[in-house]
Amino acid sequence: MSRNRGEFNEINITPLTDIFLVLLIIMMVIAPLLDQQGLNLTVPENVAEEQVKQDTKILTVNVTADNKYYIGGEEIPANELENYIKQNVSNYPDGMMIETDGEATHGAVVKLMDSARNSGITSISVSQV
Repeated sequence: MSRNRGEFNEINITPLTDIFLVLLIIMMVIAPLLDQQGLNLTVPENVAEEQVKQDTKILTVNVTADNKYYIGGEEIPANELENYIKQNVSNYPDGMMIETDGEATHGAVVKLMDSARNSGITSISVSQV
């Protein structure tokens, strides 16, 4: 006496749909709260170099291909960079110009930007030499 049971041929996707809808609602609620802070960079305008040197006081820092920092032709070690900028920030009220070599690493430039921001410089421009 065996019972003849029908085979189960259909898959119930209702629980799967419920899970996806809950995840979608969670993402829609959380997404606006994930405000990522980025870098505010200003793009320098094409201005004659003579005019820039006469009118503004900008700290120019060169980043070489071997990730060394030069300010006014003098090499500044990476560990002393932030202290040097803090000591001289009052002499350069117009901000900082970072001139990088094409082979300089992104990390070296970001370290310089972080040091400048921690020292109180708010206006930073970047150019490739």
